[in-house]
Amino acid sequence: MGEQGPDEAVERLRSIAEGYGADGSAVLPTFEIIATVASASAGADGDYSSVTDHEVIRPWIEVAAANGVYVVLDLQPGRTDFLTQAKHYEEFLRLPHVGLALDPEWRLKPHEVHLRQIGTVDAAEINQVVDWLAGIVREEGLPQKLLIVHQFRFSMITNREQIETPPELAVMIHMDGQGSLSAKYNTWNTLTGEADADRFYWGWKNFYDEDSPMATPEQVLARTPNIVFVSFQ
Repeated sequence: MGEQGPDEAVERLRSIAEGYGADGSAVLPTFEIIATVASASAGADGDYSSVTDHEVIRPWIEVAAANGVYVVLDLQPGRTDFLTQAKHYEEFLRLPHVGLALDPEWRLKPHEVHLRQIGTVDAAEINQVVDWLAGIVREEGLPQKLLIVHQFRFSMITNREQIETPPELAVMIHMDGQGSLSAKYNTWNTLTGEADADRFYWGWKNFYDEDSPMATPEQVLARTPNIVFVSFQ
């Protein structure tokens, strides 16, 4: 995404997805759109986060719907909270093919700025989003909706075991660290080795430029617990 338009991105997705159905699972192509982007400057509202206009995102959501593609809206909130930013995109989140991702790396405390420290969020703030999003699913009679929480170190999520996992949502921890395969495997084993790991679905992130080498579909599918969401950047 970002290197081509929505229609071209659909075609590129299909080639990227090749090999990920080898375990017998159905493969659902997905656009993950960074809807709010961490910023180096405070901005007018002081949040250090830039909110993408609905009309920029809308064509991607419409093309996705027409082509059987799921959409995940990713939030990098800076100094504001996740629920405030999620509500900005409520129109889209009431659609059956749109889910949500929370990126604690970019959740700043007061007086923090991006890239000087790794952000963090507590389960209590995540649960505000869980309750609100699950309510939308019930109100609209939607299929289970995906809610992703990114993590590549323990400090990014405090009290992770307290995150609610209602039936309306598929709550996923997405391991999005980068680097060598051995380093990524170590991070994976550490995060999934906690006592609460079986409460969540699990995701994996491949980086085209930063990973050395980038994991193959076979290597991703060999991980345990099972990986059900794979993203590329």
